[in-house]
Order: sequence, then structure tokens, then C-alpha cells
Amino acid sequence: MATKTDIVLYTASTPNGIKASIALEELGLQYQVYAIKMMENEQKQPWFLDINPNGRIPALTDTLDGKKIRVFESGAILEYLADRYDKDHKISYPRGTAEHWEVTSWLMWQMGGLGPMQGQSNHFKRAFSSPTRRGVGHADAAAGYAPEKIEYGINRYGNETRRLYRTMEDHLAKSPHGFLVGDRVTIADISCWGWVASHTWAGVSLDEFPHLDKWLKTLLQRPGFERGRHVPSPHTAFDNDGLTEEELDAKAEGARNWVQSGMKADAKK
Repeated sequence: MATKTDIVLYTASTPNGIKASIALEELGLQYQVYAIKMMENEQKQPWFLDINPNGRIPALTDTLDGKKIRVFESGAILEYLADRYDKDHKISYPRGTAEHWEVTSWLMWQMGGLGPMQGQSNHFKRAFSSPTRRGVGHADAAAGYAPEKIEYGINRYGNETRRLYRTMEDHLAKSPHGFLVGDRVTIADISCWGWVASHTWAGVSLDEFPHLDKWLKTLLQRPGFERGRHVPSPHTAFDNDGLTEEELDAKAEGARNWVQSGMKADAKK
């Protein structure tokens, strides 16, 4: 039976969004979900800015010492859930241990490196004006797209994403248990998983990263990952596997105008 909480998760099906729901499911916590309508810019509405002033997902509210609190930024949410609710250390290690600080290091690595670099790779890689317009889900839409292909941006961020994948690959090759830290899945693995799951969208093949590919598929077999990745809507990243570059570019077309209009609106503030 799930542990009752007052958590309300505000999220969408993006690599960052599913971090929180996977952690919640791995911990067996009961929570409510509010699916943010990103294509309608609900994340920019005043009521949501009161929860996350930065206007991004995910965010959550909870009750602490009788007071409603807010936690935003996916890394902060993972740390909050582990610190407050993971007393048995299912997805963490005791605070202050060597393993705890290594988990923290990998979490910061993802927040400052893997996520931003792969996000920028998506932005430039999927910049293409296709005559075919197709619907696009939240996970793809949230990636963002440039209005034209710029080879420098494509190469710069694509190469950096591959370098970061190589960092994980080399580390996992030496891991006796197949996790980023120690003998268990942690919030470090959870923070990276959704991004690696979207590797095809970023134009990166896992053929050259066999240990990373095994890690991705092994975690997918966990019930918590399987349930959490489909919150608040079906996780579609793997649907891109096997598509041609032309098909992926055409798929990106559906969200380009939304992304560009949102960037213009933000620039005026």
C-alpha cells in the first residue's frame, strides 16, 4: 500500500518531468498529479508562478510542519523526496556517507551538464522546416527548436552530449552493480534516465555505448520506472527509435512555432 502524503506534483511528460514521478513510484508514495498544459502555456499563468517563479516543470507542493511548501527544479525535488521520505534508503544513501556525496555529484553533473547540453542539442538538431506537419507530444515540444539549421550549434552540442554519454559509459563499465553509485538505484540514476531514454531525439545512437544501453534497459524493467515514466501521460521517447532523420525532423515541425513564440514572449519581460 502506498504511503499517504500531501504531495501534489505539477508536471508534463519530459525528461525532467518524469524524474519526480519515477522517484515517487520507486518510494511507493501516494501523490496527486496535475498535468500542466504546456502547449497552452499554463506554466506561465500566475497561479503556477506562485509555485515555481521560473515557470517550468516539474514542481510540487507538500505539507511540512503544518505549512504548505513548494519545491521546484527537478534536482531539488529528487533531493527533497530522498531526504524526507526515503528513510530506508531505497534510492539514496545515508547523508554524510561517501556514497551520498557521490550521488550528489552525479545529480549536479546531470543538472549542470547532461540535461542542458542534450537540451541544446535537441534545439539545434531538430531545427528544420519540413513541408509535412505532424502532431508532437509534450516530451518533444519541451525540447525546443531553432528556426533554422546551424551546423556549429548542431556539432557543438551534439559532440558535448556524446562526450557526456561517454563519461557515463566509462563509469558504468567499471560499476560492479550496473548503477551510477554503489549497489542500488539512486536519484542519480533517476535524474539521468529520462535524458538517455531520449537519445534518438538528440541524434545519438547507443550502439557505441553498450554499458549505458544495458543500464537504460535494466532500469526500464523496474516497476517504479515503468509506472513513473508514464506520468502524467504515456512516455513516447522510445517511439522515436527506428525513425529516420527525415521522420524525426518532420515530427519536430509541429512545435516550432510554439517554441519560437514563447521565446519572443520571454524576451519582452
